[in-house]
Amino acid sequence: MWILLTVCLMSAPDSCREERISWSMDTRDSMACLLHAQETIAQWQSTHRQWKIRNWRCVTKRDLPTDI
Repeated sequence: MWILLTVCLMSAPDSCREERISWSMDTRDSMACLLHAQETIAQWQSTHRQWKIRNWRCVTKRDLPTDI
């Protein structure tokens, strides 16, 4: 599973980007990710204080967006 974050700079709220966190849960169960990902997101936030998380979601590797 992957956690996709949409994050925006605190100093420039229109400057946003996507962050990807590989979530090492051994299941492909999206519900488990939704229930337990908040701790991982909080850890990310604590080390990236200049960014504000606007949105997040869980996806499988198969559903991970590809950059072109």
